[in-house]
Amino acid sequence: MKRLLPVARARWGDITDIVNLVADTLVTSTTGAWLVPNEHRRRDVLKAVTRIWTEHALLFGEAYLLEDHSAAAVWFHRYGPVPPPTGYGERLAVACGEHLDRFLCLDAVLRTHRPAGPHNHLAFFAVAPAARRISRAAALLTSSSAWMDRALLPAYAEATTVADRDLYARHGYVAHPPFALPDGTTTYPMWRSR
Repeated sequence: MKRLLPVARARWGDITDIVNLVADTLVTSTTGAWLVPNEHRRRDVLKAVTRIWTEHALLFGEAYLLEDHSAAAVWFHRYGPVPPPTGYGERLAVACGEHLDRFLCLDAVLRTHRPAGPHNHLAFFAVAPAARRISRAAALLTSSSAWMDRALLPAYAEATTVADRDLYARHGYVAHPPFALPDGTTTYPMWRSR
């Protein structure tokens, strides 16, 4: 039997590491380029927005990191509607600047496709491009999903690559009909029943 890499629940002091991992993943994506076309500003804007949502997740969910901080999973407990972050409109406007409309558009599309019933939502899942990336991703998904299962709720995630879709499928998630993000990226809503 394979030994899983150590995973720990993230704390407030881990937010910067989580934000950097997620931003590093988004900055080279088609969606990241659509959200912030200016490549010189892209990473800073994506980090600022990711920070807003990661902080909020630590209040309304949980986050997990591999012990070496090479992978992060950020979850929301959606027992019911999750309120927006405090001062969200103003904070998002400051973080996004002239790109605000694109972030609001993305929020609206994702919200439209998100399940209405109670579930745990894997909002961010990021793995550094290091050695053993696949085993790191599997270890993090296995451990964080097991912790989420304690709430006896189904889990939901959006996969934006075939590799992520297949990873989730190997961990019990079922793909539902895909939808397109505003930039044209095919997104696979993934659902794992309890």
